[in-house]
Amino acid sequence: MRLPFTKMHGLGNDFVVIDATAAPVALTPAQLRFIADRHFGVGCDQILMVEPARSADTDFYYRIFNADGGEVEQCGNGARCFVRYVHQRGLTNKTVIRVGTLGGIIEPRLEADGQVTVDMGAPEFEPARVPFNAPARAPLYDLLVNKKVIKINVLSMGNPHAVQLVDDVATAPVASEGPLIESHADFPQRVNAGYMQVVDRGHIRLRVYERGAGETLACGTGACAAVVAGIQRGLLDARVTVSTRGGDLVIVWAGAGQPVLMTGPAVSVFEGAMELP
Repeated sequence: MRLPFTKMHGLGNDFVVIDATAAPVALTPAQLRFIADRHFGVGCDQILMVEPARSADTDFYYRIFNADGGEVEQCGNGARCFVRYVHQRGLTNKTVIRVGTLGGIIEPRLEADGQVTVDMGAPEFEPARVPFNAPARAPLYDLLVNKKVIKINVLSMGNPHAVQLVDDVATAPVASEGPLIESHADFPQRVNAGYMQVVDRGHIRLRVYERGAGETLACGTGACAAVVAGIQRGLLDARVTVSTRGGDLVIVWAGAGQPVLMTGPAVSVFEGAMELP
């Protein structure tokens, strides 16, 4: 099977984007893992599938598959690449598009300066909807990890996040502790583990161990979740620059019930075609 693709990235969080608007593309988990493999495939954190709209109030549908072959609900950096991709391919001339996802509808907007802003929707805090095993909603939760208790904010940005505050992201135990949080029994659909360092009220540094992908250079939904968590803790203002290992995002959240807005770059790297086993 020969499959055309475009390689893209948002701050180093990289994607293989596949156009399935003209004809369906069905890939097995094994084929998805092959594509994502950095030695035998193209190599990426996630595979993005661009599909026709599934409802009259949207322009496209967008599917996200992690490097382990599993489908997930949302991907913020991918959403920015999505809007850049459909413009470059001539699939739309709209600067604001409505996109259906497994995690709900999002609205990416192509800015005049080439940046992309995505309305990621309002965060969800109810444990059952994250999902997270907790008897009731709370500002912070205790999570037992490797025989120690850590304090986490838990929320969904269309996908589940557990955010903790650290003194220095450079020395945070992302590689050792991140997988334990990701697969913790209290998160029945696993979780993205965020490590946030507050620089000042308008600036944080962030690393994220992503569900099904490991640590990535940037995580868009993780940046949104971290800023929401920081605002809830009273540590951040409504507009925050999030510095990831791949670069900076700007996140804006006006408070409860309001959508989170994320602005950052999206870059096409190359196009090609692959032979799938």
